Amino acid sequence: MVRALALSVALFAATPLLAKEGHEAVTTFTLDNGMDVVVIEDHRAPVVQHMVWYRAGSADEPVGSSGVAHFLEHLLFKGTDTLAPGEFSATVAANGGNDNAFTSYDYTAYFQRVAADRLELMMRMEADRMRNIRLGEEDIVTERDVILEERNQRTENSPRALFGEQMSAAQYLNHRYGVPIIGWKHEMESLDMEDALSFYQTHYAPNNAILVVTGDVEPDEVKMLAEEYYGVIPANPDLPERVRSQEPPQTAERRLTFKDARVSQPYVQRSYLAPERDTGAQEKAAALFLLAELLGGSTTSYLNEKLQFEQQKVVYTGAFYRGVSLDDTTFDLLVVPAQGVSLQEAEDAMDQAVADFIAEGVNEEDLDRIKMQLRAAQTYARDNVDGIGNRYGRALTSGLTVEDVQAWPDILQAVTGEEIIAAAREVLQPEASVTGWLMRDDEVTQ
Repeated sequence: MVRALALSVALFAATPLLAKEGHEAVTTFTLDNGMDVVVIEDHRAPVVQHMVWYRAGSADEPVGSSGVAHFLEHLLFKGTDTLAPGEFSATVAANGGNDNAFTSYDYTAYFQRVAADRLELMMRMEADRMRNIRLGEEDIVTERDVILEERNQRTENSPRALFGEQMSAAQYLNHRYGVPIIGWKHEMESLDMEDALSFYQTHYAPNNAILVVTGDVEPDEVKMLAEEYYGVIPANPDLPERVRSQEPPQTAERRLTFKDARVSQPYVQRSYLAPERDTGAQEKAAALFLLAELLGGSTTSYLNEKLQFEQQKVVYTGAFYRGVSLDDTTFDLLVVPAQGVSLQEAEDAMDQAVADFIAEGVNEEDLDRIKMQLRAAQTYARDNVDGIGNRYGRALTSGLTVEDVQAWPDILQAVTGEEIIAAAREVLQPEASVTGWLMRDDEVTQ
């Protein structure tokens, strides 16, 4: 999917996009250097969240340098020309706020949540580290050890995490989504100054960034500050087009068995390649989102009712769809067998239940209930300044627009049961799937 923000505004022409009741008050504009800005007003409390999102995540890393996007995220908390190592976060804390950052496949984001009158200070510091990072070899060694320890704690010590890595690697043979965000350990061990600075100089530029400001702010004030601090940073004229290696057609189902003595609860997981939310065409993604809710989104979902309560063959079921993604994503099913039920029996029961669901069609009462819950969740979400900024930032760095974000709730409400079943028939195909068994060392496979 082609990257696009498509904010239909002229340069510096701040345009409010508050279309109707139930949507956030959103204003957008673009600086001369190509930096996109999104302002979401909420004047109920004198706080603000300031976020800078880069259209660069782990899936944009050079081959052989896995983990460098996350590595650089850590390094940006070191010093700049004007800030000593650690001074950035210390300054935020001294002003009563908190800050952090996170890396995903399609983006890296940095944020601060502070009192509204500290916004200028946050912009000044964040703009500084967009262009003035200063690293020494000691920083490289220290932070490389930190990310390796993070991998040890979160991945190497977790059979579920190791299993998940293998599932993704089997699903994506050619796309970078098959490489873990934190990186493969053997490649992380060799990350150096050149790797970090190359990624920084290539991707950390205003024309590859989106500023998202939410909270007790006025758009004109944000525009003025953004021009002063970010607008003076030169664009990167050599910013590469965001092109990734794509998956070849998957024509055969794939299977894997992962054994580990530390596994406490074996389970079956199935993933299918699935389309992501596309700008201007989110209907199929909406159908898949609701399919996941109907199949395994709650304790009253179809799989849970059939397999846990009626047949008593499993103790947990789940269905998951990650629609916000720049490229093709996955639709996942998971079942945890009950005591005395084999993984094969659990898998067979899952397959039969899914087939029954498609044959029976959608229960309209269940669909109406889920839609009502989504309407309520949308209302409550407007109280979460952090969540609002994240929702827009994730979408915009993944190829969607502000208009797409605001249209999504209505698109969900318009999906029919027939469209959900059509999406299920299209996506839940064995030849586009990976099935994995997570097992203990001493378990038999049948």
